[in-house]
Amino acid sequence: MQSTSVVTTNFLERIGKPDSRFHSDYLAYRRGEIGRQELIARLPHLAMVGDSVSTGIYISTPWKTFRRARKRHYHNWFLDIGLPIKIGSVSRRLEELTPLVAIHYAGVGAMVDDNNERLWFSRRILGTRNFSGQIDELVSTNRFPDLILVTIGHNNVDWAWRSPPEELQRPELRLSRLRRTFTNIFAARFRKLLEHARQQPRRTAIVVFGLVNFGSYFRGREEVERQRASDPRLYSHSEKMYEYLISFRPDYRQSVVRLTEMVNEDLRAMVAEFNRNSVPNVQLRYSDALATTDLSRPELLHADDGWHASAQGHRVLAEAAFGDLTPSLEFLGIV
Repeated sequence: MQSTSVVTTNFLERIGKPDSRFHSDYLAYRRGEIGRQELIARLPHLAMVGDSVSTGIYISTPWKTFRRARKRHYHNWFLDIGLPIKIGSVSRRLEELTPLVAIHYAGVGAMVDDNNERLWFSRRILGTRNFSGQIDELVSTNRFPDLILVTIGHNNVDWAWRSPPEELQRPELRLSRLRRTFTNIFAARFRKLLEHARQQPRRTAIVVFGLVNFGSYFRGREEVERQRASDPRLYSHSEKMYEYLISFRPDYRQSVVRLTEMVNEDLRAMVAEFNRNSVPNVQLRYSDALATTDLSRPELLHADDGWHASAQGHRVLAEAAFGDLTPSLEFLGIV
């Protein structure tokens, strides 16, 4: 499935004002010197690379879930369009500063993948693109984004998937092995994005977010399970979590938290290592905004599956992510 691209609805009206930084471009457009697509290309471009954490997916019946997955880009903490309940997404908040183009590349079930991995059938019918596919599409676009947010890897910390029985009881070696594999693959994929950014004529800011705070998330999930035990009508599809993510079962959760912390430490170190060879036109930052956000309140989880984020949950993630973008926006001259 292709990415979703959205342009600020009233951008012509806004850049038509004399005090707009794009007013000269607007005048050139009005004189017929440039076309509409060229005018749009001159607006700031914001992109998201990620997995289902940055989509609006939640689990219900198979058919409804399938349809929802195909429309997943429009209702989440990065991009929200036409929702009765406004999330206050990152792109919406940025639109208060400047008209822009927001491009959502994230995919349901997306993973940080190596060259030998193939998409499962369920992911293929959902239109999932893994990290490599999202990077390939991003670097091949005619207009490379100015600001790129990267948050992916939540499916990779499902450490119990395909785990030998003996490692389920003693997971230390497995966690260390998965940590090294994840970091090496992530760095290899990410290097392609970073090198492409360094070749661009304009400035690019890239923010790599640490994986979400699973310690607090599981506390919220435990409250969901307690409420459902008292009233089975609540969170009617909550048990489906365990069909998709074995490690999210209560016995295995602590190791998910530990593996996530390991991965986040490595992501921070990876960004620091890449920055040793920094160039003036690229700003690369690691952000722990999502990794430190408190997700322990059950109302932050969706009322159907008690697993994915609710509208309130997306709002909390949007606030956290946007709150750590100031250095990137200053680098790009968006103030």
